[in-house]
Formats: sequence, C-alpha cells, structure tokens
Amino acid sequence: MGNKFRFHVLGWITLLIFPAPAFWALGFFERISFWEVLELDRLFSPLTLIGVQLGFFYALFILGVSQFPLFEEMSKKQEHLLHSLKLNWGDIIFISFCAGFGEEVLFRAGIQTWLGPWITSFLFIALHGYLHPLSWRKSIYGVVLLPFIILLSFAYETYGLWFCVGAHFSYDLLLFSMVLYKKK
Repeated sequence: MGNKFRFHVLGWITLLIFPAPAFWALGFFERISFWEVLELDRLFSPLTLIGVQLGFFYALFILGVSQFPLFEEMSKKQEHLLHSLKLNWGDIIFISFCAGFGEEVLFRAGIQTWLGPWITSFLFIALHGYLHPLSWRKSIYGVVLLPFIILLSFAYETYGLWFCVGAHFSYDLLLFSMVLYKKK
C-alpha cells in the first residue's frame, strides 16, 4: 500500500468518520438533525466566499511566516513528505475539502457546542501537533496559527458552518499547492 493511497484513506476517514460523532451527539443530546447541522441553505451564501477569502489570506500570511529561519527545518520536513506523495491537483482539492468539511463539522458543530470556542480552538491546535511540549518551534507555529482557528470558532456562531469549511478548505488548498508546486 503506497503513501498516496494512505493519504487518500486518511482523507476519506476525515470526510466520513470525523463528522459522525458530531452528528450523533448533536442529534442525541441537542435534538439537532443532520440537515440542520449541514446548513445547506448557507452553502452557496456570500459568507462562504468570504470564508474562502479569509482562508486564502491567512494561508498567505502563514506562508510568509513559515519562511522565517525559525521554521525552516519544520517546513522542509513537511515539504519533503508532501513531495514524496506525488500529489496532483485532484488530490490536493480532495484532501483540502475532506479536512475542511470533516474537521469543521467535528470541531465547530460538534466539540465547540459543549466546550466553547476557546477550548475547542486550543484543542484543535494541540491535536494537529502544534502545541508540542518537546518542540518549541512547533508550539510557536501553533501560536501563530491560533488566531485563525479562534476566528473560525467565533465566526461559526455568526456565519455558520460553510464559512468555516470554506476558510479551512482554501487555507489547506493554498498551503498544499504552494508546498507541492514550489521549485525545489
């Protein structure tokens, strides 16, 4: 089984399995239906496009920050891993959507319902490995990423799920594309 195949399997798990506990818990404890969580009436809203723009601009900011010598070693490891997967545009779009949708349903619609935006944001950063007790560089990177995640957490309350999915999707899409198609 190749690394690219595993990458796709992780994408499908993120897309289908991550949201499942949120859908179940919201339905069971809060009596919120699957369709109410999805907010399909907001999918093609201008707010979704604003979320896409927010993710794009924060990704540009992170790309700039990641060029600092402090993050050079960490960035090179991520670049090497992604280059080894030999992903194409379809792969990048797929994994960006999987992460954007699956993680936003789990964290914003699900976990945030009970833990609130602050704790959920810190949990999100920690579970992504960016609050790392043995790597102060990763932790600093996590602190730089934290305002974006906090913004998404509070935006979810006002602008809805698809704003957050759009922001997460475009953030990942730009970062993956720039890393993968950057000249070595």
